[in-house]
Amino acid sequence: MSSRASGWSTYDIPDQSGRTAVVTGANSGLGYVIARELARKGARVVLACRSEARGRAAVERLGGEVPGSDTELRRLDLGDLASVREFALSYERLDLLVNNAGVMALPYGTTADGFETQFGVNHLGHFALTGLLLPALLAAPGARVVTVSSMAHLLGNIDPRDLNCERAYRRWTAYGRSKTANLLFTHELARRLAAAGADVAAVAAHPGYAATNLQTAGPRAEGRRRAERFMEIGNRFFAQSAEAGALPVLYAATAPDVPPDSFTGPSFAMWRGAPASSWRAPWTLDDRAGERLWAASEQLTGVSYEALGS
Repeated sequence: MSSRASGWSTYDIPDQSGRTAVVTGANSGLGYVIARELARKGARVVLACRSEARGRAAVERLGGEVPGSDTELRRLDLGDLASVREFALSYERLDLLVNNAGVMALPYGTTADGFETQFGVNHLGHFALTGLLLPALLAAPGARVVTVSSMAHLLGNIDPRDLNCERAYRRWTAYGRSKTANLLFTHELARRLAAAGADVAAVAAHPGYAATNLQTAGPRAEGRRRAERFMEIGNRFFAQSAEAGALPVLYAATAPDVPPDSFTGPSFAMWRGAPASSWRAPWTLDDRAGERLWAASEQLTGVSYEALGS
């Protein structure tokens, strides 16, 4: 648990008793910390994990750290829309959805449905999941959708003519575009929720530079040991902890009066520190770009937000 150093901390999370939360990618890193702290405050937490083995280990670990916590493991593969649809079937009410899971700077690959992996997992999987869970979110007064983006969204705006990066694939540009997509999705979802008069808030957050296994997964997948070692050194000497990186997401998820379409991150240079309002690129607030991405996402996933009249 974080200490009372300065600013907002896990001590300040309001009581979550009676609330149900889904956290994607909750078996490790930021997702695990988010799930643990929500459970510590009384929420019923569903850990949505691609690997059942790693998910079971996370549930066991969480139970040891927070005795008596109410947690459940559900398998979710955001790179497979059939898995997303199956996951979303059994929810009648949901208070909080944390779209946290993601991949970073992987070699070119495609999801089960043929989408470029980073765009498919980081954006399209969460777009479909949120749309399918929307009726359950609308049934819970004051529900929130928190989508985790990154300061790396500054690496690239989306190209509506090449959403799947088929023309020229550069791993970091593709990652930046997927994180831009997360922010554009939040922007457009917030606009549509407001137009429908829905009592659901769509917000975004990012962890700054936090030490997780996200940085090393790409190099490890390609056997690029030197790059993997470089990332390990960065995590060790320059990054803040996963506990600190999770704070902006927990703030966005639980603090009172978080504005719709807000972007919360670390207070010091978007890098580290207590949660604060974070700067974002102007292209993530472009209404027309948000509408185009939304239409393309509906077409690609086959998921429409009928509850909002779209």
